[in-house]
Amino acid sequence: MPSANGAIWAIATLSTAGVIARPMRWPEWIWAVTGAALLVLTGLLPVADAGTAIAKGLDVYLFLTGMMLLSEAARQHGVFDWIAAAAVNHARGSRARLFTLVYATGSLVTTFLSNDATAVVLTPAVFAVARQARAEPLPLLFACALIANAASFVLPISNPANLVLYGGHMPPLGPWLAAFALPSLAAIGATYAVLRWTFRHDLQGPCAAQVTRPSLSRAGRAALLAIALTASVLIAASALDQPLGLPTALAGIVAAIGVSLRARQSPLALARQVSWGVLPLVAGLFVLVEALDRIGTIRAIAYMLSQAAADPHRAALAAGTVLALASNVMNNLPAGLVAAGAVGLAQPPRVIVDALLIGVDLGPNLSITGSLATILWLQVIRREGEDVGFFPFLKVGLLAMPPALALALLCRVLMG
Repeated sequence: MPSANGAIWAIATLSTAGVIARPMRWPEWIWAVTGAALLVLTGLLPVADAGTAIAKGLDVYLFLTGMMLLSEAARQHGVFDWIAAAAVNHARGSRARLFTLVYATGSLVTTFLSNDATAVVLTPAVFAVARQARAEPLPLLFACALIANAASFVLPISNPANLVLYGGHMPPLGPWLAAFALPSLAAIGATYAVLRWTFRHDLQGPCAAQVTRPSLSRAGRAALLAIALTASVLIAASALDQPLGLPTALAGIVAAIGVSLRARQSPLALARQVSWGVLPLVAGLFVLVEALDRIGTIRAIAYMLSQAAADPHRAALAAGTVLALASNVMNNLPAGLVAAGAVGLAQPPRVIVDALLIGVDLGPNLSITGSLATILWLQVIRREGEDVGFFPFLKVGLLAMPPALALALLCRVLMG
């Protein structure tokens, strides 16, 4: 029915706009959940279908739960403050060297703890040490924002969107590294080069050679060890082609309890500091995408993918580019969900799926609206008294994202 189809599109569009723009400063999850509830209450989407859509995200919810608990345990006990202060001291008074060290730290945090951890946990620590070092904070903050996306396909665990695009069943670690190692290096290197050039004037001159490095408590050391062990477990699970959600959740829960007990604190106090709204946000987006699937949107995209697959390399370049741009219009999480549905129907060659992943992970470096990690990053720096508007971010994104995307896609396509 045209009227029903139009209503579904209207609800999905307005809900996604609410997630991105946050009218009245309401949390993102309220807009996604409201849209999902409207679809069910108006009869546009049966309750059973909504339940099925929510259930599809189980592995993603588990993964996010574990990562958020790990990140919060590390944040509360000073792990990231300790790392950031170490970066300043190793910079030996050079702003340029400090920028490089922060960028490298962000690469590691994103790779092993996900892009959201870099945006939410590393960013305030970097801001604090930039003040201590008397260095211009903006280049360092942009380093955190852009590396959170540029390094987010190094490993399957580096971005929750990775689980979304592959429907919760990602390639084993060996094939993953074979497909994405070179494109990841290209994206990380190109983004670094552009940022380094863009902020070349801000990075001239000295900064403080030494800042006070907080001592790492026993609980902090336990949190750091938990992160290392969790990364090892997840890499092993990926190598064995096992789902990542459950081991991540278990690791996060065990770490939160163990670290809290080590600090003689209640694990519930730690859990209360976690931004749990991200879980209903993701669930609401799954429901919105399910409604779009019911009216044929995803089937139409799947048909276009099938038609384009006759020339897979050209199709991969086009598909990755289109999805990268679409991620900035509708945010990469719903864009990735739509792409995942189309991939499930069309079953295109692997190179096309991998190009879509690069697009959905790297494309958000164009604008503030591109990914949840970037939106969270903006909230963090605003709390610290800094702000970056849509157009100032876009100015940097227009320089940084296109060459990184082009190089990453070309590397993936040339690898066959």
